[in-house]
Amino acid sequence: MANVNLKLIQQYLVRIPLVLVTAIRRLLQLSPVQDRVSVTMELLVTFVRSFLTLEDSVSKMAEVRLTDSRAKGYMWISNVTVPKPEDDVLEALIKAIKHHNEGPETFDVPDVRAVEAEWTGYRKGASEDTPIPDISEADKYERLMEDVDEDMTIFYAHGGAYHMMDPCTHRPTTTALARFSRSRCFSIRYRLCPEHPFPAGLLDALVAYLSLLSPAEGSLYEAVPAKKIVFAGDSAGGGLCLGLLQILLTLREIIPSKTIRFHGKDVPLDLPAGISMTSPWCDVTRSLPSTFENAKYDYVPPPPQKPGTIYTPLPFPPDHLWPTVPPRVDLYSNANMMAHPLTSPAASPKGIWKGAPPMFIAVGEELLQDDSIYMARKAHRDGVNVVLQRYEGMPHCFALLAPTIHQSQRCLKDWATFCVDVVHGRVKGYGEAQFISHEMTKTEIRRIDDIGTLTDSEVERLIKVGRDWRVDGEMVLQRAWKEKELDS
Repeated sequence: MANVNLKLIQQYLVRIPLVLVTAIRRLLQLSPVQDRVSVTMELLVTFVRSFLTLEDSVSKMAEVRLTDSRAKGYMWISNVTVPKPEDDVLEALIKAIKHHNEGPETFDVPDVRAVEAEWTGYRKGASEDTPIPDISEADKYERLMEDVDEDMTIFYAHGGAYHMMDPCTHRPTTTALARFSRSRCFSIRYRLCPEHPFPAGLLDALVAYLSLLSPAEGSLYEAVPAKKIVFAGDSAGGGLCLGLLQILLTLREIIPSKTIRFHGKDVPLDLPAGISMTSPWCDVTRSLPSTFENAKYDYVPPPPQKPGTIYTPLPFPPDHLWPTVPPRVDLYSNANMMAHPLTSPAASPKGIWKGAPPMFIAVGEELLQDDSIYMARKAHRDGVNVVLQRYEGMPHCFALLAPTIHQSQRCLKDWATFCVDVVHGRVKGYGEAQFISHEMTKTEIRRIDDIGTLTDSEVERLIKVGRDWRVDGEMVLQRAWKEKELDS
């Protein structure tokens, strides 16, 4: 532990000059973002950005999910495991994927597994250091429920680019949502890439959702009606929730009974009351304009390449997880899957979101801004009740990065309020986009139909160009791998 702390201190110390340069540039009014970003946020973004390099291997980055921050303070945590169900869920998932295939999309078929999750609640009357009592998970769940006032559940999928993070890293966020909504969160531990590529995480999400609708015998919790469940997620978790929602919409369309066999019962494929996200990742090819245009406001680095070259994978140091065998160019999926509606929802065709429940999206002036704008517009044009908030000058997932600033507090409270309102059927603001100024003094209301400079067909074309570029790069990569295998 001492060595870990020493290494962390060293990492902080070497970044002091960078922070000082940023502060001096700000004092001299030479900062390119000073017109809409506070000095505190600029320093924080600069500091975080300096850590996001390609120096660590994929397995090293994945270690963050193994660091279980001890549950204490204002939260209740009760761990549960959803037993492995029948293979019907896998068969249904494959049908949904293939229903939207346009060509030779391919994927590794995952196995059906048990899925872990955390019930998270806000602990009333606790202090920052109040420990969770040494009692059974069942007793923790019972104590958690004593502090719940709203009869609803927030189904949460964490972010982390599909290859990092865990429910335990997102406890501050799920606790905040539980607090502001006076309800509880069901935070799922889905499988991560590259070891478990698409659609393993989606399969886990489907199993977890069905386990709320129809818990296995002996579960800690009782069945939760779909009308009292709201999907929620950040970044890749938002993309996962959109994928899960699209699976449900698709299965309801192609399965006449609109049911699925789950733990010995025919469970209706009911839709949740709503879906809510912050900075959802809706284009895994990262091909939309804001990916480069908003880089100065964000800590997430833009892609190092643009179309016109042979696409190569990000040069992570090799380890037992990456590169894969046979090699892929992307951590999450085969290249030919990257414009599929279940991986890049922003590329989905017209009409695909018809019948979806109300949707809330909050996003900063960040690399994934266009993901949110065009996803919101696409859903709105399919008849979905959409509320979009865009926060000027804010970076990716700002409400998670700096939860105490005014913008984050508004975002978290509005997010939680949407969850409560959508369960009670009182969501307002159909087709409303709120553009919130950096000083929080102005909110410009725009029609969602009017936002964005690209047409829907241009958005789809850009994402498909990004996909095809990767397909070509993957073919080159695999050809070289096969030649090397033959030579050996």
